[in-house]
Amino acid sequence: MTDNANIDTYRRRFLGGTATALAGLSVAPGVFLHEVAQARPADEAVTSEVRWGMLIDTNKCANGCNDCVSACNEEHGLTGHGRPETDAQWIRKVDLRDKQTGHTQSLPLLCQHCEHPPCVDVCPTGASFKRADGIVLVDKHICIGCRYCMMACPYKARSFIHEDLQDQLPHAPRGKGTVESCTFCVHRVDNDRTPACVEACTAENHNAMVFGDINDPDSDISKQLRQHSSRQIRADLNLNTGVRYRGI
Repeated sequence: MTDNANIDTYRRRFLGGTATALAGLSVAPGVFLHEVAQARPADEAVTSEVRWGMLIDTNKCANGCNDCVSACNEEHGLTGHGRPETDAQWIRKVDLRDKQTGHTQSLPLLCQHCEHPPCVDVCPTGASFKRADGIVLVDKHICIGCRYCMMACPYKARSFIHEDLQDQLPHAPRGKGTVESCTFCVHRVDNDRTPACVEACTAENHNAMVFGDINDPDSDISKQLRQHSSRQIRADLNLNTGVRYRGI
């Protein structure tokens, strides 16, 4: 039997034998998670006809602006503990500098929602998974905190929760000892709304972020991708990311 077959067999046994039990347990003593946010209403399944994506224009992304980060933190109840190295960050601003010219630019970095996500490939329990519409998520009820996904992610887009949590939001289940990352605000998307970061960027009239269905030729994001050149970060990895950038 091949290594991949062994891994698949392990996943099936683990999920079949323990996932149901784990869903009813607390992640940490006294801390229970809310139910995982549903993909869509029960009578409306997610399909691969849609693929959600984001286009970020770094030429419009201002240095020192953190509106997208603040909006994400507020939307999902993320609070800092004065430790940037370990605090949860679903989206963060990264400054790039051209060593030859000295030109600097700022860009938001988040889960890239890959078509072929490495985090999903290495997860031993199936907690990391990709929806049919391209959104990559983590099921906190079966995440065992091994952090393999964090090591596999080339974008350092995942965070590990070290602290006990209180006042969780129903649409953003979190728990000590689990891994988390950007969800494209799936609870908003499933209700025909825009992710919080994009909404905040638009509200400030920066308009550096566009979100939509890449598979829909008439969507704003598809039109812009056709009209202007864009790039994937680490395109050499052939992950076919759902997040694209202009100006880098």
